[in-house]
Amino acid sequence: MNRLASFGRLRHVPRTLRSTRTVSCRALSTSSTAASGYNVTDSDIATLAKRHQHQLSLADLVKHGRPPLSEDSLLSSANFTLGLLPIRLARRIQALRNLPYIVVTNPNISRIYSTYVHSLSILLPYWHAAAEGHPIATLDEEIKFTNTLAELVATHTDTIPILARGFLECRRYISPPEVTRFLDEHLRARIGTRLIAEQHIALHFSSQPHFDPEASPTPCPEHPSFVGVIDTALRPATVVESCAGFVADICELRYGTRPLLHVNGEPDTTFASIPMHLEYILTELLKNAFRATIENKSQEPVVVTIAPEPPLPVTDIPSIKSPGSDRGQFRSDAIRPLDDNAPGVTIRIRDRGGGISPDLVHNIWSYSFTTFSEDDEFPGSDNGGGGGNDGLNAISGASAGISSIAGLGYGLPLSRAYAEYFGGGIDVQSLYRWGTDVYLRLKGIGKIDP
Repeated sequence: MNRLASFGRLRHVPRTLRSTRTVSCRALSTSSTAASGYNVTDSDIATLAKRHQHQLSLADLVKHGRPPLSEDSLLSSANFTLGLLPIRLARRIQALRNLPYIVVTNPNISRIYSTYVHSLSILLPYWHAAAEGHPIATLDEEIKFTNTLAELVATHTDTIPILARGFLECRRYISPPEVTRFLDEHLRARIGTRLIAEQHIALHFSSQPHFDPEASPTPCPEHPSFVGVIDTALRPATVVESCAGFVADICELRYGTRPLLHVNGEPDTTFASIPMHLEYILTELLKNAFRATIENKSQEPVVVTIAPEPPLPVTDIPSIKSPGSDRGQFRSDAIRPLDDNAPGVTIRIRDRGGGISPDLVHNIWSYSFTTFSEDDEFPGSDNGGGGGNDGLNAISGASAGISSIAGLGYGLPLSRAYAEYFGGGIDVQSLYRWGTDVYLRLKGIGKIDP
């Protein structure tokens, strides 16, 4: 296999970049024009949205091999990515159009609509060229395409907070169940779209002869266990400890104290998974546990137990569901593992923070609910008019770039969407006036050949 002889350097797009690009586009207009001058038409959107959407599998993401990739493999990855993204973007545009018109005309939701139209407009020239028999065929073309992907990822960084702010402002015109349903669907679609783009970006950078992980706009560790953004030897205990340190810092800033953490079970367990998604889930779950511990003045540590699941004989594989839930193991839009029988891991987060009040426990999966008090000062939220006791306030405040300890309104539903996308799930068991156990089940993705 020939290694890449040379690489042009992509311009650096910091991971924390907040895009300031604005697109001139009315709420339901598709006349957005990319920098390349391509105009997205209604016909483009309708045609793409009708095409079959490939159900993403982790086999798709690793089939090009371990980096550094050969030139042929890198071009194959670029063209595979190009074949998936425009269809997904077109479907999100249609989903936004299907919202009540008065909701879509909200400035924040209109901004997200415009962002999706713009993203489609910068990919369509590549799409049409490939349809005419001119796929990405040279390294120079691949570099330009990867720059486009980096821009796409950066411009969608704040999609969820901005949507939340829009729904918060439109709460008179759309019901909480409709908001939860839309955000669930939108987040799952967003996870897949970003994963496809970030995997190619990571493969690109890790295939450079002089690989500099800091130059990549997406997580791209220089470690032999990584295939793009997938860590084939991920140690959950390491992620738990890292996320707990981050959340403890927030607690110390806000409350002046740091809860204790104890990790037990089998902390040396490893499996193949995607670190950045596990980091998000654990950060949100630990925020809830730490906050409850502090506010209940508990001196007990938060205990995290890591329990690996052994693979079952093929004949014994049950129709597994998320623990304590009637939501199926694999939704139609979930990513498929390399091996349906791949061993997974269950992580239990136990706190002695007083538990969840029985009259609140049924609302914890709604984006329209949070235990964060209206009297609390949420960073980035004006708490005016709409009231602060709302999970949408928590999500929308995230765009201010400030990490809050407020929780139980947005962390749980968002985290569950992440877990379920990868065939896992989250279950919550609460003993009121005692504490809460949260069970996070992570599906293994299977063995990745060296």
